[in-house]
Amino acid sequence: MCGRIDLHTPPAQLARLLDVQLAQGVDPDGAPSWNVPPTHRLYAITESRPLTDDTGSAGDPVRVLDQFRWGLVPHWAKDVRTGNKMINARAETVAKTPAYRSAFAAHRCLVVVDGFYEWRRPQPSDAKSKVPYYFHRADGRPLTFAGLYETWWDKSRSAEPDPETLLRTCTIITTGAGPDMVEVHNRMPVILETDVFDAWLDRSCHDTDFLRTFLLPAPGGTLEKYSISTEVNSPRNDGPQLLTPVEPVPSGVLQLEL
Repeated sequence: MCGRIDLHTPPAQLARLLDVQLAQGVDPDGAPSWNVPPTHRLYAITESRPLTDDTGSAGDPVRVLDQFRWGLVPHWAKDVRTGNKMINARAETVAKTPAYRSAFAAHRCLVVVDGFYEWRRPQPSDAKSKVPYYFHRADGRPLTFAGLYETWWDKSRSAEPDPETLLRTCTIITTGAGPDMVEVHNRMPVILETDVFDAWLDRSCHDTDFLRTFLLPAPGGTLEKYSISTEVNSPRNDGPQLLTPVEPVPSGVLQLEL
């Protein structure tokens, strides 16, 4: 599960750090948020090969950082609300689940974030007792999650896509917890490193068995974590103070709000 994100670094800076272009229309400064919930904006990298001339030959790949609504809406969905619960795709089933399999074969992206939150249950029998933790890369770089994207429009209103109403949506792929995560939660986002970016973003690669080999837990030492205030439990709360460590770890907190 990955249900809350820290995304405060300006998009222009993220694009520079990851050596990609910033999509047209994206505010270079962005609107920083330390508490991004589902259905809100995320940034993701996609790759395309623009045509070079009238012969239709493809040019060099171009990678772009663009904004997406968090919660994948499949192209066949009748209602945008379909995406409200499709914020995560399970690595174990992503290649076969109808909502994700076509995107996994052809519409893969890298979801870029500063960090993310997860909640640990000190008392497993009490679902309402959760301690929030903040996770970020140990080396200080942005996190790049394996993601999928789709472009959707309301086909009941128009048989052809209208550029003004197209909705770009995404989801984050999760897998079993790695060493940095297992003490807090049994699942984690798939973190991709630069050595697999080329294969992951290549839209001409449709070998899903090969692509699934990337969907593994991150090795130990990739992430750092610490407990934080229960203020993060509500997405109505925002600001850098949410990242302030809390010691000692509280014994119980309010139920997470979505």
